[in-house]
Amino acid sequence: MTTPAWLAPLTGHLSDPSLTRTVVRDRPGKGGRPAAVLMLLSGDEIDHARVVLVERAHTLRHHPGQIALPGGAVDPTDASLAAAALREGQEETGLDPDRVSVIGMLPSAHVAVSGFDVSAVIGWRPAADPLGVQDPAEVAQVLVPSVPELLDPMHRVTVRHRSGYTGPGFWISDADGDRLLVWGLTAHLLDGVFTLAGWTREWDRDRVTDVPQRFLRDGRAPAGARPEELH
Repeated sequence: MTTPAWLAPLTGHLSDPSLTRTVVRDRPGKGGRPAAVLMLLSGDEIDHARVVLVERAHTLRHHPGQIALPGGAVDPTDASLAAAALREGQEETGLDPDRVSVIGMLPSAHVAVSGFDVSAVIGWRPAADPLGVQDPAEVAQVLVPSVPELLDPMHRVTVRHRSGYTGPGFWISDADGDRLLVWGLTAHLLDGVFTLAGWTREWDRDRVTDVPQRFLRDGRAPAGARPEELH
């Protein structure tokens, strides 16, 4: 499939390791268990572009209820990180992997609380085909916010966690109009890719939002983990 012109700057920058390394320089991979997430974009022009996110099931052990990119651990049967990301995307949202063009990948980022090294695979599909929850034990809902919604400066915040972590955040709305906060690794990866693509608009980084109480579950972090590695 031929990708649209609005993706050309991103595709070009994803092929430059010196640029992609900047996205994960604060939390580089450490040789942990490999995992892959899929940042799946759709649309023929930037004004109508969307990205696929999921709300994780609230009963999961790690990061319950958080807004995330589809993904998970790499299985022995996965031929590559891209194959793992596409498989997870299909299992969680019902996407058709044959309708996805992989346009690049980021170096792995470490998440100390789970021990994973997570690689973001960037893909594009020509149309926003209907997606839905495939496994309620893993996913509470599938979300497809528009890229312009995410880029809107009024929807961007700096997120503060009681651990000392601060990082980028995005407010989005679900189908019922409820506001949901995208933060942690997912927001970090979105912010980095948007910057690589040259899409980021100036926003007020002094607008601070504390992590909602529903995410503040006590848990043991690995000894020596830095705050930015936990989310």
